[in-house]
Amino acid sequence: MGMAAFFVRTYGCPVHCPWCDSAGTWHHDWVPKGIEKLSAEALVVEAQEAKMAMMVVTGGEPTILDLEPLTSVCHHVPMQVHLETSGGFVIRGSFDWITLSPKRWKLPLRANVALANEIKIVVENPEDIDCYYSILLDLGLADSDCCEAIWLHPEWSKQRDPIVLNAISAAVKREEGIFRAGWQIHKLYRVDALDPGSRPLVPLGGDSKLGY
Repeated sequence: MGMAAFFVRTYGCPVHCPWCDSAGTWHHDWVPKGIEKLSAEALVVEAQEAKMAMMVVTGGEPTILDLEPLTSVCHHVPMQVHLETSGGFVIRGSFDWITLSPKRWKLPLRANVALANEIKIVVENPEDIDCYYSILLDLGLADSDCCEAIWLHPEWSKQRDPIVLNAISAAVKREEGIFRAGWQIHKLYRVDALDPGSRPLVPLGGDSKLGY
């Protein structure tokens, strides 16, 4: 049975990021002059009014912020709270599920690899798979008893690239039980555009042919 989720997207990267598939965090045509900041209590009220059973905190990179106040309010309700992070910063807050999606610009902390319930590798080139897997092993992934799966998602501009898709398929077959083929299905359904609280979509790289 599925569980309805309320997504909280944080904006802004603390350092220059060579690539982030959340175009709103870097694209020159979408640089907000100001961002309305809501309290943890206000966010949870919105989630409750939308009858959501789970809050997912994502980004940009959410862990540049102290998330302890938000997770505390969520658990008091109670409401499950999940996190998607690059793992490059100390995680402040208590989460029911952590998805770690490593980025080369700031590699995950060893402590965060140990906390991850699942890994999401965004595959832009076939070599990304073994590169990130090797990095994660060096950071102690094999010793973690939390991680349930490593998902391989094609980077959205490569969603139909046979080279990338075949590399993902081959990795799943080669490492059965470790890798799983994933898909950024929320982009396929354009769910962000349907949310009345969302901001206008920004194309990847400023090119609408690459998707959003």
